[in-house]
Amino acid sequence: MGAAMAQRLMSVGHEVSVWNRSTEKTKPLVAAGAKLAATPRELALASELVITILTDSAAVDAAYGAEQGLLSGDVKGKLFIEMSTVRPEVEEKLAQKVRARGAAVVDCPVGGTVGPALDGKLIGFVGGEPADVARAKPVLDQLCRRVEHVGPTGSGARMKLAINLPLLVYWQALGEALLLIKSLGLDPARMVDILSDTSGGPNVLKMRGPAIAQALNGQEVAPVTFDVDSIRKDLRTMIEEAQALGASLPVTAQALACFDEASRDGLGAKDASTLPARFIRKPSKA
Repeated sequence: MGAAMAQRLMSVGHEVSVWNRSTEKTKPLVAAGAKLAATPRELALASELVITILTDSAAVDAAYGAEQGLLSGDVKGKLFIEMSTVRPEVEEKLAQKVRARGAAVVDCPVGGTVGPALDGKLIGFVGGEPADVARAKPVLDQLCRRVEHVGPTGSGARMKLAINLPLLVYWQALGEALLLIKSLGLDPARMVDILSDTSGGPNVLKMRGPAIAQALNGQEVAPVTFDVDSIRKDLRTMIEEAQALGASLPVTAQALACFDEASRDGLGAKDASTLPARFIRKPSKA
């Protein structure tokens, strides 16, 4: 996702510097004209605005707080846009550190996948001070078809968890629905097409229908847009956040148990669209 957003920003005329913990992942961007920063510190010093999108809270802490991290140099006056899918408290604590260094920050996780990122059609959920959000909005408008300022720092993170929850649980629900019609012997593409044209067909089914049909036919799904282990991380984050609020998410917890089993079966790096097919093949274990 980060690479796709960098490509989008270059395509609309921005000079972009990139850094990744895995240098190999930066090579296509450098070949396309991006500058390679050796460290997060170097990237921050060379940039007016820094966008981060990282795997989890540990990666956020490392990128910003390490010896050569984003905040290790003079970042006074710079703007940071943090787009990782993490708990709100992670963004709140980060904001305190950023502001203590004289810089500004908003959290803006996004909804969408690589395709919308390349086309500037993501949906951004922003948390932060109004003046900082206004400063970030021109760039966010180039990445997103819709930008919503939903509250103070951490609010964007909370909104992202909320919009991802029904989507992620849906992959398990779809597998269970397909199990009920497996005996009909319908072509997988036809099954998916029928479901996508009903009240049980959310946008993801319309967009990822061909990939789901591929998986049902036993074919490999590529490219991987959202893998099973990333889903598991997000579901755990949702459950942790609900616990911090004194609540529970029973449906989410059960979905996580199903996806944990899928990962143990070797599907951790596979695309989410393989999950319904896996459930049909191994219903007794789900």
